[in-house]
Amino acid sequence: MKTLIRNIGLLAGITDTPRKEGAAMSEVGCFRNAWLLLDGDRIADFGGEVVEGDAPSAVDREIDAGGGMVLPAFCDSHTHVVWAGSRELEFEDKIRGLSYAEIAARGGGILNSAGLLHATSEDELYRQSLERVREMMACGTGAIEIKSGYGLSTEDELKMLRVIRRISETVPAVVRSTFLGAHAVPRDMTREDYVSKVCTEMIPAVAAEGLADFVDVFCEEGFFTVEDTARILETGARYGLRPKLHANQLHVSGGVQVGVAHGALSVDHLERTTDAEIACLRGTATMPTMLPGASFFLREPYGNAAGFIREGLGVALASDYNPGSSPAGDMRFVMALGCIQMRLTPEQAFNAVTLNSAYAMGLSGEQASAPAVGAISRGRLANLIVTRPGFDTLGSIAYLYQTPFISKVILKGREL
Repeated sequence: MKTLIRNIGLLAGITDTPRKEGAAMSEVGCFRNAWLLLDGDRIADFGGEVVEGDAPSAVDREIDAGGGMVLPAFCDSHTHVVWAGSRELEFEDKIRGLSYAEIAARGGGILNSAGLLHATSEDELYRQSLERVREMMACGTGAIEIKSGYGLSTEDELKMLRVIRRISETVPAVVRSTFLGAHAVPRDMTREDYVSKVCTEMIPAVAAEGLADFVDVFCEEGFFTVEDTARILETGARYGLRPKLHANQLHVSGGVQVGVAHGALSVDHLERTTDAEIACLRGTATMPTMLPGASFFLREPYGNAAGFIREGLGVALASDYNPGSSPAGDMRFVMALGCIQMRLTPEQAFNAVTLNSAYAMGLSGEQASAPAVGAISRGRLANLIVTRPGFDTLGSIAYLYQTPFISKVILKGREL
């Protein structure tokens, strides 16, 4: 079925490149007074006042954008939305002044979520998690990477990953799955024994069911060392799982360096970095991904996104939607934090929450087995946001960050 979206005030995000870096982060391809043609679930063609030729007339249906903008849907390359229950009591601990690390050291945090998840059936876990994913789609997110990591046993990690697969089969958003067994050390094991279990038991079991696209490790003081991380990433690679990595959230941990050395698609968090991390990332295929929602919620430093861009790097932004350190999945707010707290321009923040975040989960068009999202380009998946009239610049989305701005969300060519 062919669908024409007409009367578009601004069509933004036009590009055929897989990612943007350095000065290109400030560039957003746009047409004014534009039209966009969808053929089934794909973008077929588009045009505007700078392009000769009229919009096609032989279509099955039309959507009037009413002068609003049409943008690629947000891409969220780092989430933990499959969890059970609530960690609201830890929210009160944070208000009283306890840090994320102090809560974890007392047996809270990830270990708290692991206990709740163990006691929750797969069907109930699916129900709770699907509700969060639907909330994210309604806020304009069309591609989501979801991590395991609240299981911390083979049985419960597989339960989480099966829920992620069920979600991917249910929703029109594109869902990517990451095995994060090395998220924390269970109470009844040593770190060394648990790393061995992740490598010899968990990863083979995950691979046997084809449940994950990526493997991840929380490389951080008090969690997993650089040596642990290297062993897990090497094992994952042998089973066809490409690395992604939690790095430099609480300390300068060496996580960026070990991630780059093992060909990580992204290194995520990066609240604490130095010139050494910038030098390590320059010229690599690894996407630095920063999570300003976690910085906001934990009152921690924000990543040096503007500095990375000045040094010629690209940056992605993601929500880190999870129960303990970033309990929100609205990527419009992530974009606003990128502008307000990280001093990115609206164009830089927009590229960070669309094209570059798509790249950070392997959805940039470079992998034939995965669809391309995150941009307006012929042949890419038709995952789109149509804004309300009055939102006519990218800056208005971040500036008016609490004013409803979405008129329609279109995923895989269909309106939600």
